[in-house]
Amino acid sequence: MLIGFGAPNSGSWATPAIMTRVAQRAEELGYHSLWTFQRLLSGPDWLPQYRSVQDPLVTLAFLAAQTSRIGLGVAVLNMPFASPVLTAKQLTSLDIVSGGRLTIGLGNGWSDEEFQAVGASKEGLGKRAEEYLLLLRKLFRDEFIEHEGRFYSVPRSTFEPKPGSPPILLGGSAPSALRRAGRLADGWVSSSRTDLAAIAEAIGIIKLAAEGAGRDPGQLRFVTRKPMVSSFGQTREDLAQLQEAGVTEVFLDLNFNPEVGSPDADPASSLELAEQVLEEFSPRRQS
Repeated sequence: MLIGFGAPNSGSWATPAIMTRVAQRAEELGYHSLWTFQRLLSGPDWLPQYRSVQDPLVTLAFLAAQTSRIGLGVAVLNMPFASPVLTAKQLTSLDIVSGGRLTIGLGNGWSDEEFQAVGASKEGLGKRAEEYLLLLRKLFRDEFIEHEGRFYSVPRSTFEPKPGSPPILLGGSAPSALRRAGRLADGWVSSSRTDLAAIAEAIGIIKLAAEGAGRDPGQLRFVTRKPMVSSFGQTREDLAQLQEAGVTEVFLDLNFNPEVGSPDADPASSLELAEQVLEEFSPRRQS
């Protein structure tokens, strides 16, 4: 199981200096990837880590310039919030400037406030996601694009430059979303709120859907965010459980620790904790 790390993009520690230090140290210690997440707004009763969030793609572009080898992933971009053409252009540019290190995580979103703020609808989210993914792959692959669907319309045109071959993971926890990931995506990324005990069952549903679509489930990636809110010992037990469940990659995320991801947290203390976690779970130390 590969080990990644959540890049600082929430709260007071999401500064250029701390982002750079964490990213470069993670690369030095052999971590496989750095991950960000998206939030546009924060409601009055939301968790602290949602109060002050940097844009995930801008953060990854910045970190691409501070590193040279470590993978870069977003978990997740919410598809209804921007057109697939605009998103494809941003993702392509990021894949190019990072030297092909990008993994794309896509989801449907859950916040009513954000849907309202961007003028998006929750109608037909599953079908919208399927069309979104179809169009995104056309843009990444085809010389000429022409698309007329239920949700999106693109006149005959070209889309250049093309990215490399960035993997596309789908999020979601409903059975229909899991089956969609198995049928259409390169893998699945679990929600930060997913019960670790439910991961194995979810992976089973995805693999069955992949087999039913004539795909090899062994080629799929299964990525899980592990919020760093427990002791190191408990975290090790959780990692062992995730590996047993079939997770192929996990990333440790301090953004989801309320003592780190909040704008009220002390950034120096957050960096100190991050240094400890990076050292403790370093893939090079484990090998």
